[in-house]
Amino acid sequence: MAILLVDDHPMLRLGLARVLEQGLEGLAIVQAGSGEEALLKVAEQVPGLVIMDYELPGISGLETTRRLRQRLPQLRVLFFSEHRELGLVRQALDAGACGFLSKAAEPGVVLEAVRRVLSGHAYIEQSLATELALQVPGSHARLQGLTQREIEIFRMLAKGSSSRVIAQQLCLSSKTVSNYLTLLKSKLQVGSQAEMVHLAIETGLLKRVA
Repeated sequence: MAILLVDDHPMLRLGLARVLEQGLEGLAIVQAGSGEEALLKVAEQVPGLVIMDYELPGISGLETTRRLRQRLPQLRVLFFSEHRELGLVRQALDAGACGFLSKAAEPGVVLEAVRRVLSGHAYIEQSLATELALQVPGSHARLQGLTQREIEIFRMLAKGSSSRVIAQQLCLSSKTVSNYLTLLKSKLQVGSQAEMVHLAIETGLLKRVA
């Protein structure tokens, strides 16, 4: 069975590959350093599992997952990210991921997650699953009227990405992104970049900087 590791840090991919090879038998590890490369690798050989980072150069891990799942609905994707914001966990699951694991996880937890996802189950790191379960219903009511694409663009804008960068990463025209920005300001009732950042932190899409 092949597992595709998608991360832009070669040393992290190497370490993760070693954990998987030592803990699981009969694996062929394939690696990709970007979303674009991952799409090409999957076109060449469909893996049993894709372990996906969230932040990638070029198209994001979220967008890569969305494109892979559109092409191969049965493909199983496990997010492996340093980001732990609950909003991002939701986005990953909504995009079709079968699980979410933080890069701080111990090797044993990584192996458990991979085994469960490969066996057809979902897996969310325990602490994150608990936070999701305890979250107060309706606490993110301001985002409920947004589409998945609008939420993604909202987060990218809040992080400071320019319209040009967003257009390139999501394969949209600059005019389309501009239209999204106008629509988001109206739906979210924000008038400035600072308000957008504050709301993104409040709703869990961005982590507050200490």
